[in-house]
Formats: sequence, C-alpha cells, structure tokens
Amino acid sequence: MRLTVTAVALAALAAPTFAQDIEAGAKTFNQCQTCHVVENEAGEVLAGKNAKTGPNLYGLPGRAAGTYEGFKYGPSIVALGETGFVWDEASFVEYVQDPAKFLKAKLGDDKAKSKMSFKLKKPEDAANVWAYIASLSPAAEGSAPAAEGEAAPAEGAATN
Repeated sequence: MRLTVTAVALAALAAPTFAQDIEAGAKTFNQCQTCHVVENEAGEVLAGKNAKTGPNLYGLPGRAAGTYEGFKYGPSIVALGETGFVWDEASFVEYVQDPAKFLKAKLGDDKAKSKMSFKLKKPEDAANVWAYIASLSPAAEGSAPAAEGEAAPAEGAATN
C-alpha cells in the first residue's frame, strides 16, 4: 500500500501543470485574432478584430464542439460535438497544439480533418489563451452559481 501511494504521489508531481496567466493569454491571443473574435451577446467585441474565419470564442468553456450558431464547421469537429464532447481546458490545450491529430484521436478516425491549420506550439501558451478566453466568458462576467435549492441553468442555455 505504501509503495502505491508513493507511486501515485510521484506520478502526480510529474504531470505537467501550467500556472495560467490571463495577461500572457491576451498577448498570445493576438495570434488567434486573425481568425477568431470574442464577441458577447450584445455584439461587443471583447477580444480580436471581429474576424469571421473561425468561430466566435465567447462562451467556449463548456460549449459542445462545432456548435457555435451560424458558423460553418468542418464535418470532423461537428462529429466530435455530436458525441457530447464539450470544451474544457485540457482538451483545448491539446487541440490548439495540433487540431487534426486531436480530432483523429478523439474520433478514432485517421481521416478526420480540421479546418484550423494554426498551431500553438507551447502548452503553456495554450493554457494561457484558455484562461484569457474563459475570463471573457459569461461565467466570468458575474454569473454566480445557483443558490442552494435553486435550479442551475440548463446546459447550453443562453451561455454559448
């Protein structure tokens, strides 16, 4: 038992973790704004230059892949979303480092493709961009968790 606990503790220490830096993420997002924007429901551009090549990243945390209304996604990312996959930090970090490889692995399909050809090479840059996008998302704008006994909003309800 003692050896197992030690092995688990050492494995946890060896796992890469990145301290998120929202300001660094904002700087790195400059590379993303060629294709992406973060625009809220009121039409205010919170980040980017109102680019339309890629989908709006507002509300990305927790959103099903390939589901931003009005954007024409490739079939592989849509297929991923149809599996129930939703964006979280770990998946985002992995995806932006190699979108096609990520889709192939998640879908188990060597022919899966991504329309996104850009890659963020450093995991810490990807984690910082995630932190930045999350900081601009609805939960970061004052949405409080439901009070005890109060129903939380339905998944995907007016938050994506």
